[in-house]
This record gives sequence, C-alpha cells and structure tokens, in this order.
Amino acid sequence: MVKKKVSKKKVVKKKVATKKVVKKALKKTKLPEVGSIAPSFELLDQDSKKVSLESFKGKFVLVYFYPRAMTPGCTVQACGLRDQKKTLSSAGVVVLGISPDKPASLKKFQERDKLNFDLLSDLDHKVALSYGSWGEKKFMGRTFEGILRQSFLIDKQGKIAYVMSKVNTKTHADDILKVLENL
Repeated sequence: MVKKKVSKKKVVKKKVATKKVVKKALKKTKLPEVGSIAPSFELLDQDSKKVSLESFKGKFVLVYFYPRAMTPGCTVQACGLRDQKKTLSSAGVVVLGISPDKPASLKKFQERDKLNFDLLSDLDHKVALSYGSWGEKKFMGRTFEGILRQSFLIDKQGKIAYVMSKVNTKTHADDILKVLENL
C-alpha cells in the first residue's frame, strides 16, 4: 500500500476554494418569494432528534433565524415567542427557531429560558443559505458573514405565506400575530 503525502499548500488551496464557493453561494442566495414552496430541511433539535419541515404539513409554521443562543437580542425574541405560544398555537402555528448553534447549546438555551418550542441546529448554515438568511453583516465597524435575523411564515400547504426580512426582537411575536390576522 502506497501512502500519499498531502502537502500543506493543497490544504490551503482547498480552504480558499471553500471560501470562494461560499461567497459565490451568498451572491446567489435570495429570500424565497411569497407563494413559492418553502425550502425543505431536516435538522437536529435541542435533543439531537431529527425534525423536518415536511412533518408539519397541514399547519402554519413560523421558521425564524437567529444569530446565537443565549445572547441578549436572541433571548428577548425567543422569550416573546414563548410568552405568545398559547395564542400562536390556537392559531395553528408551530414555532421553529434556527441558528448555527450545536444541539447542546440549544438545550441549555431552552432550559434556561423555559422555551416551549423547538430550536434547530444549522451548523453548516445550508438551511439559512436556502432561505436567504445567511449573508454579510456589519456590527461595531466590522463586516462579516452570519445569520440574518429573518422570519418566514409557511402555510398549511408548505408555501411561503409571509417573509419578515427585518425583525424587531422586542415585538416579533406580536408582529407575527398581526400578520396572521391579515392572512
């Protein structure tokens, strides 16, 4: 058996190619249009169980993307949804939060803040990319790529019913309830 030696140059070139691929994908990503079929996904939840969008057909699903578990803005947003869970459920809405956190971090977040809905782990941000929710961000003078705080209301047939491209963390739950009243 002959072993091939991998040079460091090849590894570096591969990393550069990966960044180019991601940048190219970012240029192509856009928000799904209202009326289009929602991009499907299957992700691990806070308990490391697989959750797929298809399993919620026949129900409204609020898919919301947030940058990171247990950060101030994300906590305010999640707790607002937690507090409106009864009203959202009575309107037939299932809430799914998606972030690039590992399931263990999501579990801590859920337990710490007594969140009553599933949090899903999108480690490689493929789902965020498919929803146009991964892109360039600016914070404190720095530019970087990350989760764009956005929400998608998916109807009972699996189609995008509403896109909220700018989310106010303090009023997110109430804003979604207003959208539901007008559907």
